[in-house]
Amino acid sequence: MTRTGRKKEKPPFEPSLIPAPGALLDWRDSQHFDRWQDRPCALCGRPTSMRSHSGEPVHKACAEDWITANPVEARLGRFASDAKPKSKGQGDVHA
Repeated sequence: MTRTGRKKEKPPFEPSLIPAPGALLDWRDSQHFDRWQDRPCALCGRPTSMRSHSGEPVHKACAEDWITANPVEARLGRFASDAKPKSKGQGDVHA
């Protein structure tokens, strides 16, 4: 809770880079997964619990195939990888 008594909201779900055709999307954020409802994939029509950054139901593999087949249109950002989390410090080295 903040000083105003409101719950802290998650920062906006922002996409990052659009992968090159043939490359994989990095969708690690849990907001890509709807654990409550499967919906038809926008590209293949089969049920999926995956969502794009805009909330569009789509399999990750279908989105990657679409980027490969539509490299010019893909630049408009229909599907993109997650933004990389900011590092906590410069000296963070894990063994």
